[in-house]
This record gives sequence, C-alpha cells and structure tokens, in this order.
Amino acid sequence: MSYKSPDIKRIITEIIEAKKDKGGVRSLYLVGCGGSLGALYPAKTFMEKESAKIKSAWINSSEFIHSTPKDFGENSIIVLACHKGNTPETIQAAKLGRERGAAVIILTWLEESEIVEFGDYIVLYSFDASPDHLAGNIDYSGEKTLCALYIAVELLAQTEEGYANYDKFYEGAKMITTIICNARNHVADRAKEFAKARKNDRVIYTMGSGASYGAAYMESICIFMEMQWLDSSSIHTGEYFHGPFEITDSNRPFMIQISEGSTRELDERALVFLKKYAKNIEILDAKELGLSVIDASVIDYFNHSLFNNVYPIYNHELAEERKHPLPTRRYMWKVEY
Repeated sequence: MSYKSPDIKRIITEIIEAKKDKGGVRSLYLVGCGGSLGALYPAKTFMEKESAKIKSAWINSSEFIHSTPKDFGENSIIVLACHKGNTPETIQAAKLGRERGAAVIILTWLEESEIVEFGDYIVLYSFDASPDHLAGNIDYSGEKTLCALYIAVELLAQTEEGYANYDKFYEGAKMITTIICNARNHVADRAKEFAKARKNDRVIYTMGSGASYGAAYMESICIFMEMQWLDSSSIHTGEYFHGPFEITDSNRPFMIQISEGSTRELDERALVFLKKYAKNIEILDAKELGLSVIDASVIDYFNHSLFNNVYPIYNHELAEERKHPLPTRRYMWKVEY
C-alpha cells in the first residue's frame, strides 16, 4: 500500500503500536545516497535538537550496510530516500532493515520500482520533473525533505509526550510553497548575473550551517560537481575558521546560505570575513527570501527547502551560460561503478 504525507501520522502510530510489546521505538536511521541523503539532513538535525529519548543517525546507504549500527533492529525505524527506487546500495539497506525486523519507510517519487517491495510503508513525495526543475508548480510541502521531517515530528510527538511546537511546525509547512515560489521569482535576475560572472570559473564553494547545511552539500556534489564538472566543496560556516578560510581570496567564488534561526550567527560571521577578503560572493539570505513569516521556534527546519528549491534558478542559468546541460554525464549510468 502507498501513502502520501498526510498519512505519515498514521504510519508512525501503527509502527509504535506494533513495537509496543517489543520494547518500543528506540532509534531512527535516515539512510540514502547523494542528493537523497542530503534531503534527509533537516530531519537529522530536528531529532538531534528536539529528541531526548530516540537515538538517530544520518548515514550513507553503503556505509550503513558495511558498518551497521549495533542497535539496529526491531526497535528501529529506518527511513530510506530513493528517488527512482533503483539505487543498489539503498535497496540493500532496505533489505537489511527487513531482515533485522526494523520498520522500513521508503521515500520515493515512483510508486512502482525495485525498492518498494522491501518497504513496510511507501511515502510518495512531490517532485518537479520539468526540465531543469523550473516549472515550480508542485506542492513543496510534499517534497522529500518535508516528508522526512514529518516522520521525525510525528515520532517525537508520539513518543515524548508531545512536541511543544507541533502546530507551529505544520503552520510553517502550509506556508512553504508560497515562500519558495516568491523566492524563486525574486532571484531570477540575480541568477542570470551570477551565471554570466561564473561561466568560466573552474571552482565554486558552497557554505551553510544548521538544518540547511544539506542544501549546500547537495548543491556542491550534485550540481557543481556532478552536473557541471566543477571543483567544489561544501563548507560548514562554523568550520570555516578552522581551516577552510585559508583558501579565501579575491578570485575564488562562494555561494553562502544565511539561514534564519539558531545558526544564523555562524553564517553572518563567515559572511563578514568573506566580504573583507573575497570578491565573488553570492548570498542566499533566508530573511530576504521571505522565510521569516514562519514562527521562530521551527524556522530552522524550513531553510533547507527554501535554499534547495531556489538553487534550480541559478543552476539553469549557469548551465545555459556554460553550454553544459544539467543532464550531461561522463560516468553516471554510462560505465560500471
């Protein structure tokens, strides 16, 4: 049976009830590869910050198979993100979950795929499949990142005597589609200027922190490296002053995310330094992009969705200027690996 995000509350209720006589739910594992792993980062951050009882971890699928946590088993929930349901490592991780007696929740875009037979619950998320993801006509509150967050929020609420900001979180989820659509329009001209300025560069760094760090990671590995063949690295703004800032100069380009919420101070500190010693800085500020209408108690967890869905406007323009279409690959799906 397939479920969509409104049913996630019921999914968690069913899992908790099924495991009640076995010691309950004690751990949540968030597992995937590449962009699918990055999309789970806000749920990871939510559990680390908000949960006092449930152990959680964010792990690459292949590493999960080869270095499986000792406690993983019937008291665990494993959430696996697999976009088209055919990533071999993630399929193996789902099989392992089934073998160990964990509750297996699969987040995917395709209802019929290889991985679904190993899931106890299948959550189908919304996805903009238009060229370069430019249509922007989806319900962003139903995308992969938010679906993983719903699982985390419901698990916390149902195992730890409620979640104080539960209603505020769902109020934020209702706002996110409008916020993202407005933000994408807001950066349209800026993205064109960025692409013209950066079309001949060979390196671009991304920077971010907190629950949105996954968006910086995804932009670096999935777009700049995978789809544009540029040298790149995602730099945590809190780590910037502990090594990476030594590469800062007037030539190296940076894209920095300035989050709203608890880690904004980290991002602003890094930006002050960049403005002093670098010249090529593209700033994505969640406050400027309209995220502040979401309540401060939960705003941390919506930065990722905002940034990750604003990036496609930049990515399209950069690909056009570089005459390097985003679907271009050298190795992926073309050779054995």
